[in-house]
Amino acid sequence: MSKNHVAKHRSAPERRLHHLRPRLRGVLLLSGTAVAATGVAVSAGVLAGPATPGVTATAVAASQPTSAVQRLDTAELREREQRVSRSEERRPVAVASKARALAGGAGRAATHTRDLSTADPRTIARSLLPQFGMDASQFSCLDSLWVGESGWDVHADNPSSSAYGIPQALPGSKMASAGPDWANNPATQIKWGLGYVKARYGSACAAESFKLGHGWY
Repeated sequence: MSKNHVAKHRSAPERRLHHLRPRLRGVLLLSGTAVAATGVAVSAGVLAGPATPGVTATAVAASQPTSAVQRLDTAELREREQRVSRSEERRPVAVASKARALAGGAGRAATHTRDLSTADPRTIARSLLPQFGMDASQFSCLDSLWVGESGWDVHADNPSSSAYGIPQALPGSKMASAGPDWANNPATQIKWGLGYVKARYGSACAAESFKLGHGWY
């Protein structure tokens, strides 16, 4: 038998493999393409993997199913409602605390009162001067005037006349126009006396000047 002769049954399998190789390569290429395509689809549609350069957030959101976007919107609205509800729950507490604070001072103004009937007459006179249009500079004249009249004694009674009290009202009952307690309350007597000085002389210094020239005022 010649060495160059090759049996037909030996070459057949080789020829069949040559015919199959292109087909296998095609199958593998198609399978790889399918896998790659599937991977892209899963990444874009389900996992939404890392953002590809050049792809905007709008494009990613558009790639999500409508139901997923609706679920996100619903969750956000629910969270906002919960925040509003918590705020509403706290609001009545704050309102109630403000109401209590206001109720504590309702109908009452912050005022300061003082019983002048027991204060020093000179102190009373200083505090009342502005009410009769006289400033503090008038007090020295007023002090000199009433020291000469009564020595600031609320019960000073002139034995030769019916003059009475700190300003030596004549008669003393005139001071009833300033208050019914005129006989014992220095504040009532001083109010009447300052009113008299202001109406007749305009100021305490003018009244003192008149007295110095006439011996009375």
